[in-house]
Amino acid sequence: MLIPRILTALVGIPVVIACIYYGGLAFYIMFFAVILFSVMEFFSICKKYNPLSFFGTLFAIAFYLSLCTGTYVQEIAIASIFLIFFFAMFRKSIENISASLAVTCFGTFFITWALFHMVLIRDIPKYGMHYIIFLFVNIWMLDTGAYFIGKKFGKHKLASLISPKKTIEGAIAGVVTAVLVSLVYRHFFMQNIITNNEAIIFALVISFVGQFSDLAESLFKRDCNIKDSGNILPGHGGMLDRFDSYLFCAPIFYYLIQLMKY
Repeated sequence: MLIPRILTALVGIPVVIACIYYGGLAFYIMFFAVILFSVMEFFSICKKYNPLSFFGTLFAIAFYLSLCTGTYVQEIAIASIFLIFFFAMFRKSIENISASLAVTCFGTFFITWALFHMVLIRDIPKYGMHYIIFLFVNIWMLDTGAYFIGKKFGKHKLASLISPKKTIEGAIAGVVTAVLVSLVYRHFFMQNIITNNEAIIFALVISFVGQFSDLAESLFKRDCNIKDSGNILPGHGGMLDRFDSYLFCAPIFYYLIQLMKY
């Protein structure tokens, strides 16, 4: 597992960095792929609830494009919900249809809307690239710190029913790692953009919300008895496994930046 994980990182990290650096269309396309596979994987995870996977994925694409262009967002959202219910009415069976509709709408709209905030962060005038790298580095490093410290010293389960391997010690290590990484990153790359206090606040929010977001995705996987959301990324699992931390973190971080800096 280690070699595929390393090879995937060696290929994936330069692609991510290049898309972050160029921004614009390159970043839009990258997150089009991230959202597309994440939505598809979510429907696959929740297949026992029989979501309208095809239509949900199709409408998620339309919703993302409308968010990117800033046109007809509400109209497309309303039309998509109408059509989801319309197609549901003509299924051969309506058993558990409430769960099916809820899962379909959650995957179609929430995942798309949440991850779209990564695009909004990158598009922040002048400093978007710095903020998005700040977020990526924090998530990557806090996950690493939480994993290694939790594996070596973890004794108290954080949420045993959701993620049996996660520990309170690992979660605390993730928070500490994020704070240290944020201060170091700020010192070298963002001295004229954020203060030390702001870096600490950002780190605390990212570390708490990022780990919460990770557990939130695990709720679905545990309910459906699924280990990984997919296998598109060898050694890492699915796309949603790699970006689950951003589902709540990206929107909250974006609006926190708006609140504190603009």
